[in-house]
Parts: sequence; structure tokens; C-alpha cells
Amino acid sequence: MPKQAQFSLDQVLIHFSELEDPRSEVNRKHPLSSVIVIAIMGVLAGARGPTGIAQWATYKQDFLCKWLPLPHGVPAKDVFRRVLMSLKPEAFQLCFTHWLAAIQQAAMKSTGVEESILSIDGKTLRRSHDCKNGLGALHSVSVWCSELGLTLAQVATAEKSNEITAIPEVLRMVDLKNVIITIDAMGTQKAIAKQICEGGGDYVLALKNNQPGLTASVRAYVEHHAGKDFRDISARRHVTEETGHGRVERREYVQFPVPDDLPGQEHWSGLKTIGMAILICTRDGKQSVETRYFLSSLPLGVKRFARAVRSHWGIENTCHWSLDMTYREDESRIRERHLTENFAWLYRFTLSLLKQHPRKTSLVMKRSGCGWNENFLLEVLTGQTT
Repeated sequence: MPKQAQFSLDQVLIHFSELEDPRSEVNRKHPLSSVIVIAIMGVLAGARGPTGIAQWATYKQDFLCKWLPLPHGVPAKDVFRRVLMSLKPEAFQLCFTHWLAAIQQAAMKSTGVEESILSIDGKTLRRSHDCKNGLGALHSVSVWCSELGLTLAQVATAEKSNEITAIPEVLRMVDLKNVIITIDAMGTQKAIAKQICEGGGDYVLALKNNQPGLTASVRAYVEHHAGKDFRDISARRHVTEETGHGRVERREYVQFPVPDDLPGQEHWSGLKTIGMAILICTRDGKQSVETRYFLSSLPLGVKRFARAVRSHWGIENTCHWSLDMTYREDESRIRERHLTENFAWLYRFTLSLLKQHPRKTSLVMKRSGCGWNENFLLEVLTGQTT
């Protein structure tokens, strides 16, 4: 479990001190930084909207007034709603940059992870649509570090098809130096590979029918040499096997240099290797096989490649699953776009905070603990034992 970065509440408040207040001056009874920190606390404690945050704050008024600048008591729900609707999501998220950097540095130091694997994937907030106003469900693209349990950035789009344009934006929000970026097939684009390499990172990009000619060439090359057990090429292989939940999962990873005659390889910046991952799952006597192909700027080193591929699955199995099961994000009916985006970010950021806390209990219990116990809430928020 990562070791937490430690802050005081004053250090938490200061992250929002330079954020431009969207409210008119006559309506600024409550300091903006206090409003935002209460919102973070409320979401940690289980709130799912402005009304829930305000209700929680009312119950915790004595506690909040002790720790935060609140000259007029705790804000009402309209204050939280107005602020989170008015704040531009890009500016709001930017305030968390230094906070996240400190958390990431502390987590890497405690876990011994020297090279972060950042997985990029999209998620649709299924009930955020507003048919009356012609708005579809909001789709967001985020950057997740599975090994550290951190969401580092998020960009919202109107539709899933806009992921291709959102990925370059979200890449610009993170430091690409000395990291491995993993992306599903929709993000396997020449311009994205170039952006990652120019930023000082490496990539592992999934191949599917989005690149039909290239995918067919890679599949034909692999199948040709697989028939000879890869004896004629410098292939590297790594196999793992896991048992649990009534099934056996065998994963086989194979990595080899890009063949000289691979069509179009010169258009892919930094391309060095091709990879294949085979998942064989056996459950109740039935076996399923799934094979995936990848383009990568990584040199030969199959365990490093395998770590990147396996880590990418964590954004679905850990991040998105937790958002749906712990935060019930898919059930949210918040529709106003800035409000929806800002709550989506609060969910991801507080999930990161919960994952940093060393207590060995479920996320549901940790979140409940934040609602029940003020000292535990401060521990999760600041990383300090109170």
C-alpha cells in the first residue's frame, strides 16, 4: 500500500487560493477555498451532489468551523451548486496539480515503483444525458496509474467518438517523461504516438480494426512465426498463471522486434517492438481464449511489456469498477455540464485519496469511515494521523 503524502489543512486550502472566484462579490460570504474543501470532504464522506454535501456540512458544522475559515457558518446547498456549476473544469482540475504530484512522489517512493504506467481510457456517465436540452451522456477520458491508485487528469467529451481528440488534450495535462502510456485501440494513432515520444515517454498501443491493414500484417507475421514457435526471430516470452474466484487465468506475453518489412512502420514514431498477449481463462470446465496485439516503443524486455499490458486492465477493473460500485457514478442524474464534470473529477480525486490510506479495508468501509469519524476523514484528506 502506498505511503501517503502528508499535508496540514492549511496546505490543502492553499491549493485553491489562486483560483478565480466565479461568484459576484456580493455573494461571497463563504471563502471559495473553504467551499471546495468542504465539497471534497463531503464526497469522501459519501455525498453525491450539492444537496448531500450541504446536508453533511450541516451535521458537521462544529467540526468544520473549528478547522476551516467559515465566518458565516457552513454554506447552503445553493452555494455548493453555484460554485461547482460556475468553475471551469480545466481551471478547477489545475488546482490539484501540485497536490497530486506530491501524492504521486510519496507513493512511488513507498512502493519502489521507478517508472509509472499511465493508462488512458474513457468512461460514459450513462444517466447524465438531458434529452430535453439535446445533450447526450457525458463521456470522460482519464489518466489512471493502477500501481499507485491515482487519477492524474481528466478531459470530458460530448461523445465516445470524440476520444481521439480528447486523448491529446489529456496527455498535455501530465508529465510524459519516463512513463509508459497505454491506450486502447481507439487511441492507436500516429499523432498520439508522436506526442508521447516527443514528451519523453514510451507507449504500448492496442491494435484492432481501427488500423485494419497494420493489424492484418501484424497478425499474419505473428501467426507465421508462431507455427515455428518463434525460433527464427528474437522473440521473448513470459507466462503467468493465477487462480481465484472459481477460475484459472493463464496469460502468455510474447514480444519481438518490428520486422523490417512491416508496412508503414516509418510513420509510427519510436516504434521498436510488437507484442502479443494471450489470455486463456478456464472456468467450470469451459475455456475461453482472447488474443491481443500491440505496437510499442519499448525495446525488447517482455516483463516490462507484460507489466504495461496488465496494468492497463486496472483502469477498468479498479478505477471504473470502483466509481460505479462505490460512488454509484453511473446512477448520477446530475445534468448541468460543468457540474457533472467537476463532480466526476471530485469522484476520481477522492478515490485516489482513499486508495492512498493504508488501512486494509474496503473502499466502501473507508468512505463510510470518513462519514462516521472526523479524525479518520482528516487522515484520508491530509495523510496525517490526528
